[in-house]
Amino acid sequence: MTLIGVVVIAVALIAVITLAKAVRIVPQQRQDVVERLGKYKRTLSPGLNLLVPFIDAVRTKVDMREQVVSFPPQPVITSDNLVVSIDTVLYFKVVDSVRATYEISSFLQAIEQLTVTTLRNVIGSLDLERALTSRDEINRHLSGVLDETTGRWGIKVTRVEIKAIEPPASIRDSMEKQMRAERDRRAAILTAEGHKQSVILTAEGDKQSAVLRADGDRQARILQAEGQAKAIRTVFDAIHQANPSQKVLAYQYLQALPQIAQGSANKVWIIPAELTKALEGMGGALGGLSQMVGDLPAPEAADQASQVEREAAEAAQAAADAAQQIHDEVRVAEAQATGGKGQKGLPAPEPVSPTSLVEDPADQRERG
Repeated sequence: MTLIGVVVIAVALIAVITLAKAVRIVPQQRQDVVERLGKYKRTLSPGLNLLVPFIDAVRTKVDMREQVVSFPPQPVITSDNLVVSIDTVLYFKVVDSVRATYEISSFLQAIEQLTVTTLRNVIGSLDLERALTSRDEINRHLSGVLDETTGRWGIKVTRVEIKAIEPPASIRDSMEKQMRAERDRRAAILTAEGHKQSVILTAEGDKQSAVLRADGDRQARILQAEGQAKAIRTVFDAIHQANPSQKVLAYQYLQALPQIAQGSANKVWIIPAELTKALEGMGGALGGLSQMVGDLPAPEAADQASQVEREAAEAAQAAADAAQQIHDEVRVAEAQATGGKGQKGLPAPEPVSPTSLVEDPADQRERG
């Protein structure tokens, strides 16, 4: 190979190297910071860019996308002197590549250290219970402090998230016991509320049932009383329309006396002082009936008169027996009430012959 060939090859290599140094392709969402002779010259935007070979140089390549940095768990002391381990995640993006290059030597390391110190300051002002229940407040406070500080570096902190807050093992055991007690308390409250509602509903049902039963009994008694009143009114009207004589009423009274004496609730028995007169009056009524029969023709009158006298005698005998039985029951009741001491029963009524109550038709004709 001659000298000319070597020179040509060298020139070609130099041209290729120069062309490679002069052309710069920057991908999307990235910016390259260019220095000329050690001084900031310009920032290359995405796409094809031309540089001055051997004079311009790319200082840094800055990623403009949002980045996520997960820091290792950090031990932090709360205001009540408890050590907790906090795991955080930071979201940020570079908004100014030049400031991110020249204002801070390593913005990732700076962000990590700033996050740790800020987290310790925030958690140190809170007790454990508030730290566990105030994550949103802690996140907002951290985001505000970090964004204000990193803004000078051309970095925007979008948000900070606390992944976990781990208290000591002894505190975790106490917290678990407390949570179990709280759950048991809520379960007991819910059970008591359910029992209360059940008792209230049962009482309401019993109340309505009792009201309905009472209303039904009231309606039944009203209807029964109305029926009894109607029956009494009907009987009274019938008796009033029949216009019965005193003799018939006396006979009915004698028939009702045994039923009155049998009542268990009766403590006083009223015996008319004129019981014998009532019987005599009834006998006179029956005698008058036989006198009326005497006006019939002789054969028929004799048969009719004998039948009337027989029925009258039977009725009088029944009335006398009833009166005697009532008198005996009255004496027994008086003896039981007084205990047989110092009290005397009612005097026994004089026995009345049934035939004496029926007046002979012949005597009536003679008096006539």
